Amino acid sequence: MIAGAQHEDIFEDAPDARAASVSILDADFVADLSGALYWEDARILIVSDLHLEKGSSFAERGVLLPPYDTAATLARLNDVIARHDPRTVIALGDSFHDREAYTRLSHEDSGAIKALQAGRDWIWISGNHDPALPREIGGVVAEEIAIGSIVFRHEPTGSCGEIAGHLHPKARVSTRGRSVERRCFASDGERAIMPAFGSYAGGLSIRDAAFDAVFRALDFTAHVLGDRRVHAISAARCY
Repeated sequence: MIAGAQHEDIFEDAPDARAASVSILDADFVADLSGALYWEDARILIVSDLHLEKGSSFAERGVLLPPYDTAATLARLNDVIARHDPRTVIALGDSFHDREAYTRLSHEDSGAIKALQAGRDWIWISGNHDPALPREIGGVVAEEIAIGSIVFRHEPTGSCGEIAGHLHPKARVSTRGRSVERRCFASDGERAIMPAFGSYAGGLSIRDAAFDAVFRALDFTAHVLGDRRVHAISAARCY
């Protein structure tokens, strides 16, 4: 089952809840059902791994995918920005799928990015897929940025106060006799790894060894993106 696939929400019978609370050290965040994180006190919205133009990158290698991933990702980003009205947006790296992806943007998608940036600060964190973003993209490009006790970077190091992306966490849960796999936030209260926001971005199980270097144990929570709510599930319950 592909992470993010649509089916009924079977985790529990509960009312809709588009967001859940996540604390990192002394900062309180809202984990949005879209896969974005919102720091209300600072009015900062964080997204990770948009992987814009992944479809066109695959097409150049002869793998044909519907060429609508960038438009779909930007539409979802527009929705979450409209919902929270942030003063600043931080994109945690791999915003573009490769070094040339920006040049393949359609006129409409390029205009959509400019419209999203209008009236707010925008920080692009460089990632392993997009280490050198062009000036034409607008906003500010940085390797990482620290705000108070929180550090934003692309690749996680396991440091306290860190919010990172790169690993595309997903969790598989067995409930009511069915298995469900979804994207998730992974956090232990001292650090967090963001889910991939991009429509075509894949996922890596939180039980993969790559997460051991960050959390060093299963003593963390997977904030799993359901259809109608964000579910806090112990990593030990996931497989």
